[in-house]
Amino acid sequence: MQNIRRGLIAAPFLAGLTRTAGAQSWPDRPITLVHGFGAGGNADVIARVIAAPLSEALGRPVVVEARTGAGGNIASEYAARAAPDGHTLILLTGGHAVSAAMYRSLRFDPVEDFAFVSLVSIFPFVVATRADGPIRSLAELIAAARRDPGGLTFSSVGVGSTQHLTGELLAQMAGIRLTHVPYRGGTQPLTDLLSGRIDVMVDSVTVTGAAIAADKLRALGITSAAAWPALPEVPPVAAAVPGFEVVSWVGLAAPARTPAAVVERLNGELRTALVQPAVRERLEGLGTQVSPTSPEGMRRFVSAEVARWTEVVARAGIERQ
Repeated sequence: MQNIRRGLIAAPFLAGLTRTAGAQSWPDRPITLVHGFGAGGNADVIARVIAAPLSEALGRPVVVEARTGAGGNIASEYAARAAPDGHTLILLTGGHAVSAAMYRSLRFDPVEDFAFVSLVSIFPFVVATRADGPIRSLAELIAAARRDPGGLTFSSVGVGSTQHLTGELLAQMAGIRLTHVPYRGGTQPLTDLLSGRIDVMVDSVTVTGAAIAADKLRALGITSAAAWPALPEVPPVAAAVPGFEVVSWVGLAAPARTPAAVVERLNGELRTALVQPAVRERLEGLGTQVSPTSPEGMRRFVSAEVARWTEVVARAGIERQ
Protein backbone atom coordinates (compact mmCIF):
# COMPACT_ATOMS: atom_id res chain seq x y z
CA MET A 1 0.00 0.00 0.00
CA GLN A 2 2.83 2.38 0.84
CA ASN A 3 4.44 1.69 -2.55
CA ILE A 4 1.11 2.41 -4.25
CA ARG A 5 0.82 5.74 -2.41
CA ARG A 6 4.38 6.61 -3.44
CA GLY A 7 3.49 5.76 -7.02
CA LEU A 8 0.40 7.96 -6.93
CA ILE A 9 2.44 10.87 -5.57
CA ALA A 10 5.28 10.32 -8.04
CA ALA A 11 3.05 10.09 -11.14
CA PRO A 12 2.14 13.80 -11.43
CA PHE A 13 5.68 14.76 -10.44
CA LEU A 14 7.12 12.63 -13.25
CA ALA A 15 4.54 13.99 -15.68
CA GLY A 16 5.60 17.50 -14.73
CA LEU A 17 9.24 16.59 -15.32
CA THR A 18 8.30 15.24 -18.75
CA ARG A 19 6.47 18.44 -19.69
CA THR A 20 9.37 20.56 -18.45
CA ALA A 21 11.87 18.48 -20.39
CA GLY A 22 9.74 18.85 -23.52
CA ALA A 23 9.59 22.61 -23.12
CA GLN A 24 13.35 22.79 -22.55
CA SER A 25 13.98 20.98 -25.85
CA TRP A 26 11.71 23.38 -27.73
CA PRO A 27 12.21 24.61 -30.35
CA ASP A 28 14.08 21.85 -32.13
CA ARG A 29 13.35 23.02 -35.68
CA PRO A 30 12.17 26.17 -37.51
CA ILE A 31 8.92 27.78 -36.33
CA THR A 32 6.21 28.78 -38.80
CA LEU A 33 4.34 32.02 -38.07
CA VAL A 34 1.21 32.11 -40.22
CA HIS A 35 -1.19 34.94 -40.91
CA GLY A 36 -4.19 35.23 -43.16
CA PHE A 37 -3.57 38.36 -45.21
CA GLY A 38 -1.68 39.53 -48.27
CA ALA A 39 2.00 40.29 -48.59
CA GLY A 40 2.88 43.84 -47.60
CA GLY A 41 -0.26 44.40 -45.55
CA ASN A 42 -0.26 45.33 -41.89
CA ALA A 43 -0.46 41.74 -40.64
CA ASP A 44 2.39 40.64 -42.91
CA VAL A 45 4.60 43.56 -41.92
CA ILE A 46 3.94 43.11 -38.19
CA ALA A 47 4.57 39.37 -38.43
CA ARG A 48 7.97 40.04 -39.95
CA VAL A 49 8.77 42.76 -37.42
CA ILE A 50 8.33 40.34 -34.51
CA ALA A 51 9.68 37.26 -36.29
CA ALA A 52 13.24 38.63 -36.44
CA PRO A 53 13.77 39.18 -32.69
CA LEU A 54 11.92 35.94 -31.84
CA SER A 55 14.24 34.04 -34.19
CA GLU A 56 17.25 35.51 -32.44
CA ALA A 57 15.90 34.80 -28.96
CA LEU A 58 14.77 31.24 -29.67
CA GLY A 59 17.78 30.20 -31.72
CA ARG A 60 15.64 28.91 -34.59
CA PRO A 61 14.28 30.59 -37.72
CA VAL A 62 10.74 31.97 -37.40
CA VAL A 63 9.38 31.75 -40.94
CA VAL A 64 6.42 33.98 -41.85
CA GLU A 65 3.85 32.27 -44.07
CA ALA A 66 0.70 33.85 -45.53
CA ARG A 67 -2.35 31.61 -45.86
CA THR A 68 -4.79 34.07 -47.32
CA GLY A 69 -8.53 33.91 -47.82
CA ALA A 70 -11.87 34.08 -46.02
CA GLY A 71 -10.88 37.14 -44.00
CA GLY A 72 -8.10 35.29 -42.20
CA ASN A 73 -10.18 32.18 -41.42
CA ILE A 74 -8.12 29.87 -43.62
CA ALA A 75 -5.01 30.69 -41.60
CA SER A 76 -6.92 30.38 -38.32
CA GLU A 77 -8.23 26.94 -39.23
CA TYR A 78 -4.75 25.84 -40.28
CA ALA A 79 -3.27 26.97 -36.97
CA ALA A 80 -6.10 25.49 -34.92
CA ARG A 81 -5.48 22.07 -36.50
CA ALA A 82 -1.68 22.17 -36.32
CA ALA A 83 0.29 20.05 -33.88
CA PRO A 84 0.33 21.80 -30.47
CA ASP A 85 4.10 21.59 -30.14
CA GLY A 86 5.05 25.25 -30.37
CA HIS A 87 6.35 25.02 -33.92
CA THR A 88 3.25 26.59 -35.50
CA LEU A 89 2.16 30.06 -34.39
CA ILE A 90 -0.39 32.48 -35.78
CA LEU A 91 -0.66 36.25 -35.86
CA LEU A 92 -4.34 36.95 -35.21
CA THR A 93 -6.02 40.27 -35.93
CA GLY A 94 -9.23 42.00 -34.86
CA GLY A 95 -10.92 40.26 -37.78
CA HIS A 96 -10.63 37.01 -35.82
CA ALA A 97 -13.27 38.17 -33.33
CA VAL A 98 -15.39 39.76 -36.04
CA SER A 99 -15.47 36.47 -37.97
CA ALA A 100 -16.80 34.72 -34.89
CA ALA A 101 -19.65 37.25 -34.87
CA MET A 102 -20.33 37.18 -38.61
CA TYR A 103 -20.18 33.47 -39.43
CA ARG A 104 -22.85 31.04 -38.28
CA SER A 105 -20.36 28.20 -38.21
CA LEU A 106 -16.60 28.17 -38.41
CA ARG A 107 -14.40 25.10 -38.75
CA PHE A 108 -12.67 26.10 -35.52
CA ASP A 109 -13.60 27.66 -32.19
CA PRO A 110 -12.16 31.21 -32.10
CA VAL A 111 -11.36 30.96 -28.38
CA GLU A 112 -11.13 27.32 -27.30
CA ASP A 113 -8.98 26.15 -30.23
CA PHE A 114 -6.13 28.56 -29.44
CA ALA A 115 -3.49 29.01 -26.78
CA PHE A 116 -3.18 32.79 -26.63
CA VAL A 117 0.31 34.19 -26.06
CA SER A 118 0.00 38.00 -25.99
CA LEU A 119 -1.39 40.97 -27.80
CA VAL A 120 1.28 42.68 -29.88
CA SER A 121 -0.31 46.05 -30.59
CA ILE A 122 -3.61 47.88 -30.87
CA PHE A 123 -4.82 50.61 -33.20
CA PRO A 124 -7.97 52.72 -33.65
CA PHE A 125 -9.91 53.77 -36.71
CA VAL A 126 -10.58 57.23 -38.04
CA VAL A 127 -14.04 58.53 -38.91
CA ALA A 128 -13.38 60.98 -41.72
CA THR A 129 -15.06 63.02 -44.45
CA ARG A 130 -13.70 65.12 -47.28
CA ALA A 131 -12.02 68.33 -46.19
CA ASP A 132 -14.17 70.56 -48.43
CA GLY A 133 -17.43 68.87 -47.44
CA PRO A 134 -20.26 70.35 -45.37
CA ILE A 135 -19.69 68.14 -42.29
CA ARG A 136 -17.11 69.72 -40.02
CA SER A 137 -17.45 67.70 -36.81
CA LEU A 138 -18.86 64.47 -35.48
CA ALA A 139 -21.66 66.44 -33.81
CA GLU A 140 -22.61 67.84 -37.23
CA LEU A 141 -22.51 64.32 -38.71
CA ILE A 142 -24.89 63.06 -36.03
CA ALA A 143 -27.21 66.04 -36.51
CA ALA A 144 -27.28 65.54 -40.29
CA ALA A 145 -28.01 61.83 -39.88
CA ARG A 146 -30.91 62.61 -37.55
CA ARG A 147 -32.39 65.02 -40.09
CA ASP A 148 -32.09 62.43 -42.86
CA PRO A 149 -32.08 58.86 -41.44
CA GLY A 150 -30.13 56.56 -43.75
CA GLY A 151 -29.29 59.42 -46.08
CA LEU A 152 -25.59 59.53 -45.16
CA THR A 153 -23.31 56.79 -46.40
CA PHE A 154 -20.15 55.33 -44.86
CA SER A 155 -17.58 53.05 -46.45
CA SER A 156 -15.69 50.04 -45.16
CA VAL A 157 -13.39 47.42 -46.60
CA GLY A 158 -16.21 44.88 -46.79
CA VAL A 159 -19.35 43.48 -45.21
CA GLY A 160 -18.48 42.10 -41.80
CA SER A 161 -15.13 43.89 -41.60
CA THR A 162 -14.12 45.55 -38.35
CA GLN A 163 -14.52 48.91 -40.07
CA HIS A 164 -18.09 48.00 -41.07
CA LEU A 165 -19.03 46.98 -37.54
CA THR A 166 -17.35 50.08 -36.12
CA GLY A 167 -19.64 52.22 -38.27
CA GLU A 168 -22.66 50.20 -37.18
CA LEU A 169 -21.67 50.55 -33.52
CA LEU A 170 -21.29 54.31 -33.96
CA ALA A 171 -24.78 54.50 -35.44
CA GLN A 172 -26.23 52.37 -32.63
CA MET A 173 -24.63 54.37 -29.84
CA ALA A 174 -25.42 57.77 -31.43
CA GLY A 175 -29.03 56.78 -32.13
CA ILE A 176 -28.76 57.40 -35.88
CA ARG A 177 -29.01 55.40 -39.09
CA LEU A 178 -26.20 55.35 -41.65
CA THR A 179 -26.10 53.46 -44.95
CA HIS A 180 -23.15 51.10 -45.34
CA VAL A 181 -21.29 50.99 -48.67
CA PRO A 182 -18.84 48.05 -48.74
CA TYR A 183 -15.66 47.99 -50.81
CA ARG A 184 -12.94 45.42 -51.32
CA GLY A 185 -10.24 47.51 -49.75
CA GLY A 186 -7.72 49.39 -51.85
CA THR A 187 -7.90 53.10 -52.62
CA GLN A 188 -11.42 53.19 -54.11
CA PRO A 189 -13.18 54.23 -50.86
CA LEU A 190 -10.86 57.22 -50.50
CA THR A 191 -11.31 58.12 -54.18
CA ASP A 192 -15.10 57.95 -53.88
CA LEU A 193 -15.12 59.97 -50.67
CA LEU A 194 -13.03 62.74 -52.20
CA SER A 195 -15.29 62.83 -55.27
CA GLY A 196 -18.45 63.02 -53.15
CA ARG A 197 -19.86 59.59 -54.02
CA ILE A 198 -19.89 58.65 -50.34
CA ASP A 199 -20.08 60.83 -47.25
CA VAL A 200 -17.88 59.23 -44.59
CA MET A 201 -15.17 56.60 -44.35
CA VAL A 202 -14.08 54.47 -41.42
CA ASP A 203 -10.54 53.17 -41.73
CA SER A 204 -7.14 52.94 -40.06
CA VAL A 205 -4.65 55.72 -39.46
CA THR A 206 -2.39 53.96 -41.97
CA VAL A 207 -4.99 54.37 -44.73
CA THR A 208 -6.23 57.86 -43.85
CA GLY A 209 -3.16 59.54 -42.36
CA ALA A 210 -1.53 60.85 -45.55
CA ALA A 211 -4.78 62.33 -46.90
CA ILE A 212 -5.46 63.98 -43.53
CA ALA A 213 -1.94 65.46 -43.50
CA ALA A 214 -2.49 66.74 -47.06
CA ASP A 215 -5.75 68.43 -46.02
CA LYS A 216 -7.78 66.25 -48.36
CA LEU A 217 -9.63 64.51 -45.53
CA ARG A 218 -11.15 65.98 -42.40
CA ALA A 219 -10.83 63.61 -39.43
CA LEU A 220 -14.02 63.88 -37.40
CA GLY A 221 -12.98 61.49 -34.67
CA ILE A 222 -10.62 58.76 -33.56
CA THR A 223 -12.19 55.59 -32.17
CA SER A 224 -9.75 55.17 -29.27
CA ALA A 225 -10.97 56.29 -25.85
CA ALA A 226 -8.40 59.09 -25.75
CA ALA A 227 -6.41 61.09 -28.31
CA TRP A 228 -4.07 58.95 -30.42
CA PRO A 229 -0.36 59.85 -30.67
CA ALA A 230 -0.30 59.62 -34.47
CA LEU A 231 -3.18 62.12 -34.77
CA PRO A 232 -3.13 64.05 -31.48
CA GLU A 233 -5.31 66.88 -32.79
CA VAL A 234 -8.23 64.56 -33.67
CA PRO A 235 -10.85 64.31 -30.89
CA PRO A 236 -12.01 60.90 -29.70
CA VAL A 237 -15.44 59.83 -30.95
CA ALA A 238 -16.29 59.43 -27.26
CA ALA A 239 -16.29 63.22 -26.89
CA ALA A 240 -19.52 63.27 -28.91
CA VAL A 241 -20.72 59.72 -28.18
CA PRO A 242 -19.89 58.96 -24.52
CA GLY A 243 -18.52 55.49 -23.89
CA PHE A 244 -17.60 54.82 -27.52
CA GLU A 245 -14.31 52.99 -28.01
CA VAL A 246 -13.04 50.64 -30.70
CA VAL A 247 -9.46 49.50 -31.01
CA SER A 248 -8.50 46.76 -33.38
CA TRP A 249 -5.59 44.55 -32.50
CA VAL A 250 -2.88 42.12 -33.51
CA GLY A 251 -1.78 39.26 -31.27
CA LEU A 252 0.23 36.06 -31.17
CA ALA A 253 -1.32 32.64 -30.53
CA ALA A 254 -0.62 28.94 -30.90
CA PRO A 255 -2.83 25.86 -31.22
CA ALA A 256 -4.77 24.85 -28.11
CA ARG A 257 -2.95 22.39 -25.83
CA THR A 258 0.44 23.89 -26.65
CA PRO A 259 2.48 23.27 -23.46
CA ALA A 260 2.07 26.05 -20.91
CA ALA A 261 5.84 26.34 -20.51
CA VAL A 262 6.19 27.02 -24.25
CA VAL A 263 3.43 29.64 -24.14
CA GLU A 264 5.04 31.34 -21.15
CA ARG A 265 8.44 31.44 -22.82
CA LEU A 266 6.92 32.87 -26.00
CA ASN A 267 5.18 35.49 -23.92
CA GLY A 268 8.42 36.47 -22.22
CA GLU A 269 10.46 36.59 -25.45
CA LEU A 270 7.74 38.61 -27.21
CA ARG A 271 7.59 41.11 -24.36
CA THR A 272 11.37 41.47 -24.52
CA ALA A 273 11.18 42.03 -28.29
CA LEU A 274 8.47 44.66 -27.99
CA VAL A 275 10.57 46.91 -25.75
CA GLN A 276 13.41 46.99 -28.27
CA PRO A 277 13.49 50.54 -29.69
CA ALA A 278 13.73 49.40 -33.32
CA VAL A 279 10.74 47.06 -32.95
CA ARG A 280 8.65 49.64 -31.10
CA GLU A 281 9.46 52.33 -33.67
CA ARG A 282 8.44 50.07 -36.56
CA LEU A 283 5.13 49.22 -34.94
CA GLU A 284 4.37 52.80 -33.96
CA GLY A 285 5.27 53.85 -37.50
CA LEU A 286 2.36 51.70 -38.65
CA GLY A 287 0.00 53.71 -36.45
CA THR A 288 -0.22 51.04 -33.77
CA GLN A 289 0.55 51.10 -30.06
CA VAL A 290 2.58 48.31 -28.46
CA SER A 291 0.30 46.59 -25.92
CA PRO A 292 1.61 43.25 -24.59
CA THR A 293 -0.56 41.17 -22.26
CA SER A 294 -0.39 37.94 -20.30
CA PRO A 295 -1.70 34.82 -22.07
CA GLU A 296 -4.82 34.89 -19.90
CA GLY A 297 -5.19 38.62 -20.53
CA MET A 298 -5.26 38.05 -24.28
CA ARG A 299 -7.79 35.23 -23.88
CA ARG A 300 -10.11 37.48 -21.88
CA PHE A 301 -9.68 40.29 -24.39
CA VAL A 302 -10.50 38.11 -27.41
CA SER A 303 -13.49 36.54 -25.65
CA ALA A 304 -14.86 39.99 -24.83
CA GLU A 305 -14.36 41.15 -28.43
CA VAL A 306 -16.26 38.13 -29.77
CA ALA A 307 -19.17 38.86 -27.41
CA ARG A 308 -19.18 42.55 -28.25
CA TRP A 309 -19.25 42.15 -32.03
CA THR A 310 -21.82 39.38 -31.84
CA GLU A 311 -24.15 41.84 -30.09
CA VAL A 312 -23.43 44.58 -32.64
CA VAL A 313 -24.23 42.22 -35.54
CA ALA A 314 -27.49 41.15 -33.91
CA ARG A 315 -28.62 44.69 -33.11
CA ALA A 316 -27.76 45.93 -36.61
CA GLY A 317 -29.74 43.11 -38.20
CA ILE A 318 -26.76 42.03 -40.28
CA GLU A 319 -27.33 38.61 -41.84
CA ARG A 320 -24.74 36.15 -40.56
CA GLN A 321 -22.94 34.24 -43.29
